[in-house]
Amino acid sequence: MLKVHKIKLDPNIDQRKYFAKACGVARAAYNWALSEWEKQYKDGGKPSEMVLRKKLNSIKATEFPWMTEVTKNAPQQAIKNLGTAYTNAFRRMKQGQKTGSETNPYGFPRPKRKFINDSFRADNGPQKKGADAVSIQGKKIKLPKIGWVRMREYLRFTGQIKSVTISRQADKWFAAISIETEDILHQRKAKKSCGIDLGVKHLATLSDGTKIEGAKSLEALLKKKKRLQRELCRRKKGSENRSKTKLKLAKLEAQISNARNDAHHKATTEIVLNNHTIAMEDLNVKGMVKNHKLARRLNDQAFGEFKRLIEYKADWYGSRVTQVDRFFPSSKTCNACGHIKEDLKLSDRIFVCPVCDYKEDRDVNAAKNIKDNAVAA
Repeated sequence: MLKVHKIKLDPNIDQRKYFAKACGVARAAYNWALSEWEKQYKDGGKPSEMVLRKKLNSIKATEFPWMTEVTKNAPQQAIKNLGTAYTNAFRRMKQGQKTGSETNPYGFPRPKRKFINDSFRADNGPQKKGADAVSIQGKKIKLPKIGWVRMREYLRFTGQIKSVTISRQADKWFAAISIETEDILHQRKAKKSCGIDLGVKHLATLSDGTKIEGAKSLEALLKKKKRLQRELCRRKKGSENRSKTKLKLAKLEAQISNARNDAHHKATTEIVLNNHTIAMEDLNVKGMVKNHKLARRLNDQAFGEFKRLIEYKADWYGSRVTQVDRFFPSSKTCNACGHIKEDLKLSDRIFVCPVCDYKEDRDVNAAKNIKDNAVAA
């Protein structure tokens, strides 16, 4: 199976300049290919990423000579990414899967902007001695054209390196290394079953009564983010102080993202290693965030990312993930007798059944119902 290990890099000044230049080349190639794709499509043609890559190679030396200053992988892989984006968009359109955007409901590609998700990718060569474009020795990674770059930690997995994506987060650089491996980092602890009720107060409540907190520092960091956003608005555009504030804000957003990801990874790994069968609700997050009083907290919890982590980790360790229909009244149903309490309010944190006098924490009761519904199915 393919696994990705993202490692922080420690490049020197020249390497940082090269990375920034390669990101610029990848962005320019992507935007050029997007423009060509749309033009050919309007003219009645059938564009493809392979045709566009060949066309770029034929005109690169004369029209874009600066692209030759970085590895050829940067523009080529950027156009491959565009092809994948179009494939996914057409698939979503065919299946009627909307992304939630009103202006772009199926997620068709849009032009890339400078400093927004800057990255470039390099694919590896065949599995032959000396044919690898990317190789790793200890805490060093060898990249095409730039050579050896120091890493902050060792690679966790062993196997064939398939590709590496170099990306920038604030003022730091990272390498996401994709490896074909069968290595498993952890051993399963138990083979239980559990239901998960996702919420605002707690990130997740399990059917055994366990309550998982979200990132504890998130609230304080979000207040600091609001202050920096106000400060950025007051800065004069193009000034040095605006650039400094913009960098501070980018660093803080990276810190917020890391805090959220750390909480999610720890929680999902623990859940998957302790449970063989995991039941979750199919939440309508798009509809839930329309409540302006809960929207920010719901977005902070990132339920979609939590679910994605559960699913791919369950695949690693052989767990089964099931989804309960979003219209199933998990919170209103008594786990003891099955009575549905229609008048249950959001402020009622303790579920009290009027029929059998069963009392339970509202979220724990919901998690138990989710588990029972999944087991019955």
